[in-house]
Amino acid sequence: MVKLAVERLTKRYWRDSRDVLALSEVSFSVEDGEFMAMVGPSGCGKTTLLNIVAGLLPYEQGLVSIDGKRVQGPGVDRAVVFQHSSLLPWRTIAGNVRYGMELQRRFDKAQMRQRCESFIQLVGLSGFERHYPSELSGGMQQRVNLARALAADPKVLLMDEPFAALDAQTREFMQAELLKIWSQARKTVLFITHQINEAIYLADRVVVMSARPGRVKDVFRVPFGRPRTLGLKRDPRFLEIEDAIWRLVEEKPERIGMAV
Repeated sequence: MVKLAVERLTKRYWRDSRDVLALSEVSFSVEDGEFMAMVGPSGCGKTTLLNIVAGLLPYEQGLVSIDGKRVQGPGVDRAVVFQHSSLLPWRTIAGNVRYGMELQRRFDKAQMRQRCESFIQLVGLSGFERHYPSELSGGMQQRVNLARALAADPKVLLMDEPFAALDAQTREFMQAELLKIWSQARKTVLFITHQINEAIYLADRVVVMSARPGRVKDVFRVPFGRPRTLGLKRDPRFLEIEDAIWRLVEEKPERIGMAV
């Protein structure tokens, strides 16, 4: 069953009196409960696409829909986890996790308390409820960010390079932790990353975007079962897929998508 559908999506900007074609007829779908990752060269429009799906950017051509309903702005059916945790520094960890639920006004106090406790435990931060963001490491802050998003009970979880600001060791640890959390929460995920092996390790399928204007060049189905360990990244089949995606990403664009 398709949860998120993007059909012939095209997005243009006006920059310095120029018409910039950012996305050109992008089409793909994400099934209910699927983990979809997206990779592509810098500037190909991945974040633009995610912001459109989130309802943070308008679009003029094409269709973006969730459960068949057109996306026309932000909604409670989506939650976004950005590269930086963007936690409220004056709120405790529990207060930050409750924040998304408070904005929606569809949970009573008892529900918020129960969900807050549940998702803090799910991300492995029990005992830190009364701590403040400044007292946590970068990886722990992103766990809070993820718990806040999941507690709001979105239909689709959008993740924009959530581990990019972390050091290499913490990033690998968080990848493994994300899979554990996702295996329990089973949300539909669209995950943006520059790191190809991260995309393959996490996802059921990987969408490869072209250089600007962003188009879908190919979609790779990841053939590995779950659960997965970090050792999978050394599997010869894993490396073959990584090399194939790298070749697509490194191909020169046919045009730069900019006209005077």
